[in-house]
Amino acid sequence: MYGGKHIADGDAIFVFASENEGGQGLVACGIVTSSEAVPRRLDLERQTPRVSVSIRRTALAARRLGRDELKRFKDWKDGRPETELNFKFYRQATNKIVGISDETATFLDGLF
Repeated sequence: MYGGKHIADGDAIFVFASENEGGQGLVACGIVTSSEAVPRRLDLERQTPRVSVSIRRTALAARRLGRDELKRFKDWKDGRPETELNFKFYRQATNKIVGISDETATFLDGLF
């Protein structure tokens, strides 16, 4: 979903702990050390592409950024980094890897 299947070794990554599973939102950033597509199951007609990744953490988040902080950013066409994150992460409450814009990556870098 949203370009996550294109993740590759050496990519910068921001890690969000799922608030649906007791996490707190943004927790760390790092570098992908390995990525591998998980084979599709033949018994399923429709399956979301899955990727297994290993990450080397480079920093812990200095500020909280989760559902509560992002939920007010709902104007999907305003171009704000916060709105992009709200749209991609919280509109559909599932675990995922997503691609983000350079502007949103710069915004997230400022939280470390």
